[in-house]
Amino acid sequence: MSNDKAVSDHYLHGNLLGAIRAAVTKIGKSVDSVTIEDLAPVDEFHIGGRLATENFLRQFNFSEQDHILDVGCGLGGAARFVASKYNNCVTGIDLSQEYVETGNVLCSWVNLDRNITLQQGSALSMPFQDETFDGGYMMHVGMNIDDKEQLFAEICRVLRPGSYFGVYDIMRNKEGDLAYPVPWASDESTSRLASVGDYKTHLTDAGFTIVEERNRSDFAMDFFDKQRAQVVANGNPPPLGLHTLMQESTAEKIRNMIDNIANDYVAPVEVLARKI
Repeated sequence: MSNDKAVSDHYLHGNLLGAIRAAVTKIGKSVDSVTIEDLAPVDEFHIGGRLATENFLRQFNFSEQDHILDVGCGLGGAARFVASKYNNCVTGIDLSQEYVETGNVLCSWVNLDRNITLQQGSALSMPFQDETFDGGYMMHVGMNIDDKEQLFAEICRVLRPGSYFGVYDIMRNKEGDLAYPVPWASDESTSRLASVGDYKTHLTDAGFTIVEERNRSDFAMDFFDKQRAQVVANGNPPPLGLHTLMQESTAEKIRNMIDNIANDYVAPVEVLARKI
């Protein structure tokens, strides 16, 4: 089995749109009344959810004229946030056909389908012309991609000179056996972690200059503490959440990820770069 198929299979739900539609009904909304804020708990598949997206992307100062690239867009939650905030165009690419198809439906629910295009494909060989985009980002994507040299070379190719590109990924802090499964991998066979030093080297080699680096471990642990407290207070998880995506494996994956961060094996890190 190819790594692309193994990664795509890891994220396969089987009835993702149906599960989200059912959860939307449970919160008292319909496809005509649901908002991007309602969808945020399920479509922001990275540590910190919508809050992390806001903190991360506010560094970019996107404008209405910008065409933005979302690498590993998943369900398109971050793309919808950007398009709604800046009224610009966002193009996303992701390996998972189910996520892309579901994400495009969600865009139509919130009337952003004219601003956003999500398509299935590999970030290592994107079907875009050179210097197409005015900026871009990837959030919790590189953990499944081994060839980061090719990844950042390809991203650099499709960005215009002077464009900013941001990475928010889980990165290796020190050697040691990780606890699996985690949200991005059932075992080490599809986990392709790298250190922040490796990321910065590959970005620089591709044609970027590093602008800023920020370790978000403290933010992550605070986020998980608040999530746990909310579940205890309410007695159950909310109808819409990452458990909608990960289903019965959610608790184990989240617990292992917390342990891996707490043991300093990994950390969520932001790296902001600019194409030279």
